[in-house]
Amino acid sequence: MNNNRELLVEVKNLQTYFFLDEGTVHAVDGADFDIHRGETLGVVGESGCGKSVTARSILNIVPKPGKTVGGEILYHRKVKGVVQTIDLTKMEPQSDEMRQIRGAEIAMVFQEPMTSLSPVHTIGNQITEAIRLHQGLDRAAARELAIEMLDLVGMPLPNRTIDEYAHQLSGGMRQRAMIAMALSCHPSLLIADEPTTALDVTTEAQILKLMRQLQDELGMAIMYITHNLGVIAQMTENVVVMYMGKVVEEADVDTIFYNPQHPYTQALLQSIPRLGQKTARRGAGQRRLTSIRGMVPDPYALPKGCPFHPRCSQMIAGQCDQIEPQMIEVAPGHKVRCLACAGA
Repeated sequence: MNNNRELLVEVKNLQTYFFLDEGTVHAVDGADFDIHRGETLGVVGESGCGKSVTARSILNIVPKPGKTVGGEILYHRKVKGVVQTIDLTKMEPQSDEMRQIRGAEIAMVFQEPMTSLSPVHTIGNQITEAIRLHQGLDRAAARELAIEMLDLVGMPLPNRTIDEYAHQLSGGMRQRAMIAMALSCHPSLLIADEPTTALDVTTEAQILKLMRQLQDELGMAIMYITHNLGVIAQMTENVVVMYMGKVVEEADVDTIFYNPQHPYTQALLQSIPRLGQKTARRGAGQRRLTSIRGMVPDPYALPKGCPFHPRCSQMIAGQCDQIEPQMIEVAPGHKVRCLACAGA
């Protein structure tokens, strides 16, 4: 991926595992990618490929029995104009410095706001708590700033809404409240984990438009996690594709859509319904919507070699089922983890 902006976060060979009675799940198993200041990076893949665990690893909030066991997450923070580099994996999750970074400098909008917002505290209490923790304002000033943030994200009647509870709001309003809370301290990086999954398409369009506007106004970077390739096309500049805890392809968004190299990326794109395309009905003889064959492997018993090879149409017998592929650069800024692409 070609990018002349300053580096903000470097994820290097990240390994986050869950140690369960049934065995060890390699949720993230050697992920590598960069996030630059002011850019929107899309992270795409099927459910269970490690997208959300990667985000939680960056914030140092991996739930037990999960643990980051290897790799680096280098955060290049600016303090009074001077760049300081911190490895987030080396920090204690509840240390004062990590808590200062989490929420103030790197914030997250979670997938389902109803489970992320407290049901017994008002929206205003939750936003002002974050403001007071990170900015040191008194209660009155924090409330005033919270109202400003709710107004900024397009919340109807922010002076009234601030005193309401999550269950009193619609799905779109709850998501706006979550975004207001995440942006209240003007973070350098906003991680958006499937922020529009539970919303109708009209509200989804409004939230996506809002995030683009706020990014332009605040100059923050966005790491946008989704399985929706339509949103990726609309929102992002660069894309990483994940499968079974690994980045299998990365490039700018145009290259991903018009010249994908990894068989998994190609299969994802072929499975998208398109306007004007008729899917098969019983007896109609029309073309069926393409699907990716097979199932995601059992996380306790990953196949040898390339984890995608049991589902891959380009699998090379004796190689893809034996050799684990490494990331190679097939064009400037375009990297793929595939033996077939490497000409094996």
